[in-house]
Amino acid sequence: MTLPRPHRVDLLIALAGLATGVLLWSFGLYTTGGRLFDERWAALVPLAVMAGAEALRRVAPQTALAVGTLAIVADQFTNGNLATVLMFTDIVYAAVVYGTPGQARRIPYTTALVTVGTTVAFLVWWQNAFALLVGVITGIVSFLPAVTGSIVRNHREAAESARLRAEQTALLAEIDRAQAVVAERARMARELHDMVANHLSAIAIHSTAALSLDDPGTTRQALTVIRENSVAGLAEMRRLIGLLRESGAETEPAATASLAGLDALVEQARTNGAASGLRFTLDDARREGPGLPAPVELAAYRIVQESLTNALKHAAPGEVRVALAHEEGALRVTVTSPYGQRPGPRAPGSGAGLVGMRERVALLEGSLEAGLEAGDGDGDAKVWRVRAVLPVGASEEEERA
Repeated sequence: MTLPRPHRVDLLIALAGLATGVLLWSFGLYTTGGRLFDERWAALVPLAVMAGAEALRRVAPQTALAVGTLAIVADQFTNGNLATVLMFTDIVYAAVVYGTPGQARRIPYTTALVTVGTTVAFLVWWQNAFALLVGVITGIVSFLPAVTGSIVRNHREAAESARLRAEQTALLAEIDRAQAVVAERARMARELHDMVANHLSAIAIHSTAALSLDDPGTTRQALTVIRENSVAGLAEMRRLIGLLRESGAETEPAATASLAGLDALVEQARTNGAASGLRFTLDDARREGPGLPAPVELAAYRIVQESLTNALKHAAPGEVRVALAHEEGALRVTVTSPYGQRPGPRAPGSGAGLVGMRERVALLEGSLEAGLEAGDGDGDAKVWRVRAVLPVGASEEEERA
């Protein structure tokens, strides 16, 4: 069994109390006189026991309180020593501060009952006002240190709770910051892919065609398309880099892609896909009225843009059809492209486009379907259809009605 090792500060307090008590005893300064044990040396026994209990005030507060209580009771049968009484008050205080939570709750009530019981007992015994003075002294020695320890412990627990709450708040703030950084990186990745992939796909297809076909006219046409797409891609990149660098309040608002630019987007795809035998049509059946919310317009535009890019990369010769229509509280976007073997060059795909489309639709709580379906005509022809449903909101629909 390993005995508890007293704290260094508690040892110093115990030695100081013992030295003070011995000094008072040597000068003959007692708290009472004429008791059961009137010998001078008798007062040193409770003093020494109390000093030993004082050394255990922090490591074993319950044991120290029990031993100290026996010592203070024994001190009442001797001439008494002021240092013994003072050390007992400190032991009561330490038992509340360093003891268990249950012990810290019980000691103030126990000392209060002891104070009241002592006062009543001496009133019945002596039947004079001096009994009240004994009760006050008992309260000062026992109840007052217990209440002081309870107040200090409550303040320490409140400070610890505040520290833990501050740490939790800092941790949550760090988690929120990390999530915001991840979300912003994902948003930047979507924007960068949607803005540049279309131009780079056209450049890849036409550069491959220029290298594989030994025809000056075809090469010149391919180089023209390559230049147009490279210039447009550089402009988009400069705009995105400018937005990232100039994030202050004085930055002018940048134009956001909207469905008003669908005609130009389809026309650009028509130019880029002519060499691959692709025809592009736009069927815009939206109702006239106020514009859609900006997030819905941006998501619809990017979905169409990515679908046209995928058609330029993978679609077989034929018609690529873009259709927009209103449904009950939602905007439906459908892009259909022919599926099958295609002659000529193809650009590699990474699958990031479909991921970006799904993320955009998920942010608006819409739905997205992309896959092979049977064609509208006869035969075994199949088409690749992208169908997105973007909720608009009841308020916007009522305004249009």
